[in-house]
Amino acid sequence: MVTEAAPQQAALADRVPPASFFLVSAVFHYLGPSFAVLLFVNVDVLGVAWLRIASAAVVFAIWRRPWRVLQRASASQQRVLLGLGAVLAAMNSLFYLAIDRLPLSTVGAIEFLGTIVLAAAGARTPRNGAALLLAIGGVFVLTDVRLSGEPLGFAFAFANCALFMLYVMLGHRIANEAEISGIDQLGAAMLIAAVVATPFAVTAAAPAFTHPVWLLWAIGVGLCSSVIPYVTDQLAMARLPRATFALMLALLPATATVVGLVVLSQVPTARDLAGVGLVIVGVALHQEVSPDRPRPRRR
Repeated sequence: MVTEAAPQQAALADRVPPASFFLVSAVFHYLGPSFAVLLFVNVDVLGVAWLRIASAAVVFAIWRRPWRVLQRASASQQRVLLGLGAVLAAMNSLFYLAIDRLPLSTVGAIEFLGTIVLAAAGARTPRNGAALLLAIGGVFVLTDVRLSGEPLGFAFAFANCALFMLYVMLGHRIANEAEISGIDQLGAAMLIAAVVATPFAVTAAAPAFTHPVWLLWAIGVGLCSSVIPYVTDQLAMARLPRATFALMLALLPATATVVGLVVLSQVPTARDLAGVGLVIVGVALHQEVSPDRPRPRRR
């Protein structure tokens, strides 16, 4: 839905490099889970996931009034929004279930396998192929994937990986929808996600409602995990081909290193720095497959 300020906001967003939006998303992609882990001690994992989804849905409801999007959307658009809402509900829940059992770096590495597949689908030139190999090498060096640990945790992680691929594909579809703002559609999908998740997880979230600090912390998790990164994802997806966006997701381990240093005082090793360097070179080398950029969409 477009307000009077929307054209000015869209013009301003179009002047900002799309990679800038992605970098904001990448930082908050790891800030949110790091805050969520602190709540696991007091609130059940699925309860924290529900609080994340529900608080984000409330923010979008106040900001964008997403029910109006559902009313005006065509049957085909409604199906996409229903699918994206279900994906968001399941993906967020499975991600939290996985990081409750496995290290965040391991879960992130498994999640990244799906984005590598998406990037490979668009890497049809030698230059892009080399960029993809560098990015894969950098991610491997950073994450050092080891298939050991709790089997159920890995099951959750691989299921989250598959759903993350769907999120990227459906997210690009709504970001490049000319008739309705991608952010408005995202708000509608988040509202659907809250409805889908409520029967399965609202009871687990009950302890937070009697502890204001826990509740405020959970709202912060929702803002950091499901509002700021998803909105900036939309702004980036509207101007980047899917393959380019998927390859840029290789920066996530690099931003995790920086967040770990600044927030958690985790000093990177030489191996970490080498991985970051490979990823950055891969992203710099990558070239868009098609010379025809998607036209900027209404926000």
